[in-house]
Amino acid sequence: MTEQSGWSFEDDRGRLAVADRRPTRVLAYVQAGATLWDHGVHPEGIFGSGHDGAVPDRAKTGGLPLDAVDYRGAGDDLDVDTLLRGGPDLVVAVSYGHGQLYGLDPDTAKHLEESVPVVVIDVGQARTLDHVTERFAGLARSLGGSADPDAARGLQAARERLRSLARSLAPGGRVLALSPAGQEQAYVARPPMWPELRVLAELGVGLVSPPEGAGVNWATVGWAEAAALEPAIVLTDIRSNAVPLAEIAVPAWQAAAPRVRTVPWNPEPLCSPRAHAGFLGLVADALETAG
Repeated sequence: MTEQSGWSFEDDRGRLAVADRRPTRVLAYVQAGATLWDHGVHPEGIFGSGHDGAVPDRAKTGGLPLDAVDYRGAGDDLDVDTLLRGGPDLVVAVSYGHGQLYGLDPDTAKHLEESVPVVVIDVGQARTLDHVTERFAGLARSLGGSADPDAARGLQAARERLRSLARSLAPGGRVLALSPAGQEQAYVARPPMWPELRVLAELGVGLVSPPEGAGVNWATVGWAEAAALEPAIVLTDIRSNAVPLAEIAVPAWQAAAPRVRTVPWNPEPLCSPRAHAGFLGLVADALETAG
């Protein structure tokens, strides 16, 4: 709709968010806010999840100018009054299915929706990364953002480069994605459950899967077991709640580490062509070096 006739957007819950005019003061979950920034929409505020702390996690904030975007906090620090500080006229949240607003207590989310329009984008395992990216792009267009043709071309070039490299390696490299949980264990990602990792598989990258067992998205393993998977490349979680991989002092892992290339990985990726091209480029660089 035009700004004169009002604004509306149907979110991934099938709910229609409406306003008398196009929103200009957007509050967003940090992943959504950083993604919207790449799509040309500048949020006035962001909030985190229970994994975050009193300051924004730089692994998630992308190109957001943190001196100009108000960080409302995360977890137990979030209540309706805090979220509505500054008078946002739209909230953009993410969900991992079932419509639950990630990072917000259900009661807080309920009262928030009574005060301001809320749009929820589903970023869960049932969605492809291309689909989520297009949903954010559509939302950005409705808010006055515009597509970046250079970013789209850059993503296509990054895909082709990675596909070509993966073809030249048999079987396309052994890439393991994990989140270090401490000196005792790691959370190893199950690739089919992560949209960004599925893109790597579609491009021919050889992803290492953990053993079958408990855990839908992650398998919890010891570091000796992680080393036994013999990865050539490790995508390591760089969010603030993960232990830096370089600090793992387990002998079995330290013995394998010199043979492993590492790539920084944010399991809550920015869903924009520019950000995704950057990630694919890092994986391609690691494949090129490992090969």
